[in-house]
Amino acid sequence: MKTKLAVNGACGRMGQRIIQLAHEDKSLHLVAAVDFAAHPDQGRDAGETAGLGKLGVAVSASIPLDVHPEVVIDFSMPDGTMNVLKTCVERRIPLVVATTGHSDTQRREIEAAAHQTAILFAPNMSLVVNVLFKLVRQAAAALKDKGFDVEIIERHHRFKKDSPSGTALYFAKVIQEAMGEMPIRHGREGLVGERPPREIGMHAVRSGDNVGEHTILFSTLGETMELVHKGHTRDAYVRGALQAAKFLAAKGPGRYTMNDVLGL
Repeated sequence: MKTKLAVNGACGRMGQRIIQLAHEDKSLHLVAAVDFAAHPDQGRDAGETAGLGKLGVAVSASIPLDVHPEVVIDFSMPDGTMNVLKTCVERRIPLVVATTGHSDTQRREIEAAAHQTAILFAPNMSLVVNVLFKLVRQAAAALKDKGFDVEIIERHHRFKKDSPSGTALYFAKVIQEAMGEMPIRHGREGLVGERPPREIGMHAVRSGDNVGEHTILFSTLGETMELVHKGHTRDAYVRGALQAAKFLAAKGPGRYTMNDVLGL
């Protein structure tokens, strides 16, 4: 049996790639493609939008009532997440939230929706990044109170809206949980004095078409360790989202993470 998939943000770069790779996956079947009501591709076949030819699924502003997806992947904008979240709660459709940049209020609403349906909400869909979260946590715990400075450098394409990335902020959260309270310093300029012993330096680079890099440095006098992930194409995030969707489709209400997908 194929898993019936809906894509929210279907006309965006990530949404189109999800449709392309889902079409190649024999275990998935696209049944709905959603994007905001004013999008110029409204009503167009989603397959044509993604460069595949006709798939028989028209782009719509919401999931049609006569269509019954088993899971939704949201790769849109924060407001787009909230629109499809309401539908998923009302119709008890599992939802993979791959969008970043939500406000604190929006994040709380997404978390609360897990009481009504299955929610997988992750700062990054890459399988390797989620393994790296665990490795960073282990490194931070091992190096706690041993005189190590922590810096996070993230690089993304010029079109990215939020800064720093949700992934970089999550790495900082992981480190704070393992090493204790450490304020985040967003860049440095001027005569700021010597580096305090307990802070996380955060640096966001925006350039060209970089699909995503994250470097976490643990450095002390005499040695440095770097933990690095480099995304070569957006497919890393799309394939992770598809794995998450297949995992979540049969699940009941609850809050799930990529650790559940990976069995970590």
